[in-house]
Amino acid sequence: AFFCCSGVTTMEELFYGKARGGFPPSTPPPHSAPDAEKKDYVLRELAKIYCSVYKPIEEATKFDVFYSSLLNEAEFRTPPMVLLIGPYSVGKTSFIHYLLGRSFPGERVGPEPTTDRFVAVMYGEDERTIPGNALTVAPNSPFRALQREGNHFLSRFEGSLCSSPLLEHLTLIDTPGVLSGEKQRVARLYDFDVVVQWFAERVDLIILLFDPFKLDISDELMSVIKGFKGHEDKVRVVLNKADQVSQQQLMRVYGALMWSLGKVLETPEVCRVYVGSFHDEELKDPDTAPLLAAEMADLLSDLRDLPHQSALRRVNELVKRARLLKAHCYLLDHLREQMPAVYGFDRKKKELIDTMPAQFRAVCRARGLSPGDFPDIQRFTAVARELDFSAFPKIQGTRMRKGKSLADLEYALAETIPALMEFLPRGNAAKQADQIPQAATDEQAPLPPRQQQEHLVTAQPADDATQPPTAHAVEEYPSQYAKTI
Repeated sequence: AFFCCSGVTTMEELFYGKARGGFPPSTPPPHSAPDAEKKDYVLRELAKIYCSVYKPIEEATKFDVFYSSLLNEAEFRTPPMVLLIGPYSVGKTSFIHYLLGRSFPGERVGPEPTTDRFVAVMYGEDERTIPGNALTVAPNSPFRALQREGNHFLSRFEGSLCSSPLLEHLTLIDTPGVLSGEKQRVARLYDFDVVVQWFAERVDLIILLFDPFKLDISDELMSVIKGFKGHEDKVRVVLNKADQVSQQQLMRVYGALMWSLGKVLETPEVCRVYVGSFHDEELKDPDTAPLLAAEMADLLSDLRDLPHQSALRRVNELVKRARLLKAHCYLLDHLREQMPAVYGFDRKKKELIDTMPAQFRAVCRARGLSPGDFPDIQRFTAVARELDFSAFPKIQGTRMRKGKSLADLEYALAETIPALMEFLPRGNAAKQADQIPQAATDEQAPLPPRQQQEHLVTAQPADDATQPPTAHAVEEYPSQYAKTI
């Protein structure tokens, strides 16, 4: 299949499944095992490492209070998730409709702000919508941590079960349009930025959409984009509805969008902007059709790679979380050591808060850590201000098992996780069977939705005699390569 994601539990199974108690013993698969079996083993082992090594440290150091909520097993087993965000009526819901080739339960499309809630579009044979409260209390739901956002958010969150084959391998998150103006921001009864940041930490790809008629970046959208800090590698910027302007106007619109993004994205590199028109009709402007078709094919290529890279993405996120957790432990240990033993707690705490940048530098030098592993100083200080420094755990204290907890974390980073990397698919052998046929991306116009979907979920053998066949390709398509052999 185009999306090779065997061994990963679908969202419907997670919703209706029973809560799991512990992890069954598992043995490493042989090197000759299928890639799906290896990937399933890696995901199970990552979940074990997190629950046995990471989670006790995070609970002891209040990691969820400072940064992000604790993870559960379901978040390692779910299909890759894609978050779509942008101003209202830029085509977020239409983009999902284009990928699926059909409508989904709860779909609302229009020129006005129609999507007024977060919608998790996922696979399910029984097509219907699930309210947010029910979705977050499911035994193995990856959205359980969203319960802390309260009823105001959960009443604006729902799941949409759809039987599209594409959703067996991808989960798409539709979001309300980001509005401009203080009135619209105050009208939200939940913290929109916090919810988006929660999704940004857990999704595999973030698609930020604009259209030629909504290039302005409002204060709320600017705040949302800045919340993507640390996840810039996931962001893909899309200029949608590009066939509604002429070639000359498209050039000016593209330049204006790049200028606007340059003032928000605090990176020296220029971001890639995909230009396209994701809808059911044919492209309107024949002059820009070849360019738009090529750009849309590039974006679909990124989506194609998500299931193949899902295990590697989980490894990357877990290593990133471990580095932040290690720096967090050393920071709390340092602040605890600075506190007096008998009296003067408040005065010392105020002194440490006022000199927090100096405390960060002291820990960085003393422990030999990279400055990039440390959290944002302002965010850390804002949370620490409300806590008791004398209650922070010491690395050599009982809550950290006399230093053994951090030693286990170091061992997982240095030995256990790198050993799991040996089981991940390497090179192009595994991707070749998942690849879109080259002919599908060379056409001047994009495929119709249904035909496009068939290409998304159906593999084709490569018809290139100049390239030596891989062992996987020969096994899958023996008749294709019989003459070559």
